[in-house]
Amino acid sequence: MFRRLVTLSLCVASFGAGALWAMQVQGVSRREPQFENEHVKVWKSIIMPKQPLALHRHDHGRALIALTDGQLKVVDKDGKTIDTYNWEQGKAYWLGVDPPGQQHGDVNDTSKPIQVIVVELKQDQ
Repeated sequence: MFRRLVTLSLCVASFGAGALWAMQVQGVSRREPQFENEHVKVWKSIIMPKQPLALHRHDHGRALIALTDGQLKVVDKDGKTIDTYNWEQGKAYWLGVDPPGQQHGDVNDTSKPIQVIVVELKQDQ
């Protein structure tokens, strides 16, 4: 009986820790892989308010589909704004290749999460 109680307690504690981790991950800016083959790489970006995506770059063009409305700032490594995009839910956009050597971060200065699907070509067509 004691072993069953200990096992049950550990299972409940483990589930609680897993649920807590899942809730914490929900509030973090991130990329969620969706699909990849030899032609394209697809991911969902979720940019939380005041939590920029890490510096990165795009060596290939990409189509973006806005899942939510929102204004996104693109900043360089020094935090200087390179561009600002106003996404409209349900609309698609084209973003070209980043300039050589340039990295950027995506910043959401609004009060709501911004979500987009990105379809990046693996080679220029």
